Amino acid sequence: MPTGEALHRALGLTDAEAAAIEGILGRSPNHLELAMYSVMWSEHCSYKSSRIHLKRLPSEGAQVLVGPGEGAGVIDAGDGIAAAIRIESHNHPSFVEPYQGAATGVGGILRDIFSMGARPIAIMDPLRFGVLDDPHMRWVFEGVIDGVSSYGNSVGVPTVGGEVVFDSTYQGNPLVNVFCLGVMPKDRLVLGRASGEGNLAVLIGSSTGRDGIGGVSVLASAGFGDSEAEQAKRPSVQVGDPFEEKRLIEACLELLDQGLAVGVQDLGGAGIICATSETASKAGSGMDVDVSAVHLREPGMEPFEVMTSESQERMLAIVTPGDLDRVVELCARWEVAASVIGRVTSTGRLRVVDGWDGEVLADVPAQSLEEDAPRYERPMRAAPAVDLPALPESTDPSRDLLRLLADPAWVYRQYDHQLFLNTVETPGADAAVLRLKAPGIPVTSRGLALSSDGNNRWCAVDPRHGTAMVVAESALNVACTGARPVALVNCLNFGNPEHPEVMWQLSEAIDGMSEACRVLDIPVVGGNVSLYNETRGTDIDPTPVVAVLGLIDSLDRRPPSVRLVENGRLLLLGTTQPNLGGSRWAAEVHAAKGGPLPQLDLVAHVDLLELVQRLVADDLVAGIHDVSDGGVGVALAEMAVRSGVGFRVVLPGGGGTAELFSESPSRVVICADPEPAQEIFRRSEAAGVPVAFLGGSGGDRMVIGDLVDVSVADATTAWHDAIPSALTPATH
Repeated sequence: MPTGEALHRALGLTDAEAAAIEGILGRSPNHLELAMYSVMWSEHCSYKSSRIHLKRLPSEGAQVLVGPGEGAGVIDAGDGIAAAIRIESHNHPSFVEPYQGAATGVGGILRDIFSMGARPIAIMDPLRFGVLDDPHMRWVFEGVIDGVSSYGNSVGVPTVGGEVVFDSTYQGNPLVNVFCLGVMPKDRLVLGRASGEGNLAVLIGSSTGRDGIGGVSVLASAGFGDSEAEQAKRPSVQVGDPFEEKRLIEACLELLDQGLAVGVQDLGGAGIICATSETASKAGSGMDVDVSAVHLREPGMEPFEVMTSESQERMLAIVTPGDLDRVVELCARWEVAASVIGRVTSTGRLRVVDGWDGEVLADVPAQSLEEDAPRYERPMRAAPAVDLPALPESTDPSRDLLRLLADPAWVYRQYDHQLFLNTVETPGADAAVLRLKAPGIPVTSRGLALSSDGNNRWCAVDPRHGTAMVVAESALNVACTGARPVALVNCLNFGNPEHPEVMWQLSEAIDGMSEACRVLDIPVVGGNVSLYNETRGTDIDPTPVVAVLGLIDSLDRRPPSVRLVENGRLLLLGTTQPNLGGSRWAAEVHAAKGGPLPQLDLVAHVDLLELVQRLVADDLVAGIHDVSDGGVGVALAEMAVRSGVGFRVVLPGGGGTAELFSESPSRVVICADPEPAQEIFRRSEAAGVPVAFLGGSGGDRMVIGDLVDVSVADATTAWHDAIPSALTPATH
């Protein structure tokens, strides 16, 4: 066995952290105790580089029932219903083993939701990959999509939207973020608390194996090196079983319906160690854990393997001794294993024993594994500003526009987005729209809207301003369905926090998100930080991803979608700034990235959100689309190809490359019938929101002044073929 010093370093602990552990224990830790601290003090579990910054995010609001720090954020959706939302990353495991990494990312986010008492009803998957001309990246891309679809479809939860972004910054480190929404009666809400001395910790679900030892807790706490070393990490990736997860969902929800659990916690990163220590710590109690009582799938597992394994489809329920027989019977009926592995104590310590009267293998203060984890105020240094070089006017705007069109339908066709038959607005729209219904919740006419957004180009130019623009865009996407944005969760994907520029990017992004959320009155109810997204010393662009939940007071009709109608009037709400900083056109046509970014007026954005939400709710809009990636040119083209209807417009500023492809925020294109268009004009002017008449919709061509003249058929072909044609080499 290696020496103590070599062992703690091998487990990812620094010399200072090892010394701190000795100070907490008053002695040298043994191998198991070091393993426990190594996973709990990892970047993934402890947030040791980011926690001091995350405190700046606003997390309170009138509808917030549960904020950050629990399995999921929970908001009051009205009519006695609560909605739980959570977003997580599975970036590193998905690059090492794309199918299982993505699949278990879905499984883990589902458990976060039903651990709160909510039934998962929808998944979204914001995904980012390198360019697909690389065969390895095509393999990663197809494996990730297959993993998400296989797990979600099999477990019976629809994938209703997300993002698919291709950029060379992710060539060595793709991002696989997964969001989940669940709903429940408000009175079924439960928290992960191991309270009540003498109560029992029951491990429910799959057996524990060696798959996933050092999974996300370790994989997500270091960057990537050479490819051979990464292949050696493949056994660290968990293996999922969606059919076991489905039984586990039903067993846990019935357990909560019958009031048989004092607290419930999912087993994700750091496995049994995390679940037992967190539930005990939050309740201010202790726990004895019998490692020999854990049901295993492999013989001869060492105690540190059992305690740190991240095997999937497992939950920890805290139950009273008097309810144990009913819990065991309920689990047996669902064909889910259940084993008593722990007892709640009043000692405040987490002890691992080999048999209740056997040897004590580990004995540490429960709170020290979480609350005493290091909090680093790492050095920060502003990244140098990069100015966008002077770019010539486009010589062929029609060609450039076709180049920027890409339909994610190939991806969405892999997913079943109509499970539960709740999905009103399908993938590919500004936001997904769902009926607010599920077994066991009160009947209501309310609806939910969901949007996930991120933009690495903006955030690489200016992480603070770019992140605020991302929040504003996601809120506007939700408003375009007639919903009021009420809560946000984030997934902060950044490079190596030991690089001062990366820590500056993270801090700036958090400040930008905080400012935007405060002005827009959208509380941040949870999130995830994914660091060390680097390969061979090269960090990814800063990529904060947000998911916004919106409430629709009365879902009595299908909201307008990204579409045009014949003989419609096209209006542009908001003002176009002829600025190409951070734009897709500059990046993809000229390989130029830089700034400055267009300005964002958050107070004016509030006015736009309220106006758009009311226009849609009052049924004045036939089609609607926010202006973001690719500017107004791409927004109009996407409306045309999704409906098969053309348009003829003139841009308010007279046209030009900058006006056509600018990604300046706070803009919406609306298609309306003639009479409602006049009312939209009146309301916009009354609200102080700039509005311009662009032209009309109809016919089979897309015409933008003297810049663009393309047939809808050609645009549709370019749109549909973008991803499939990039994948074609993988089939030969």
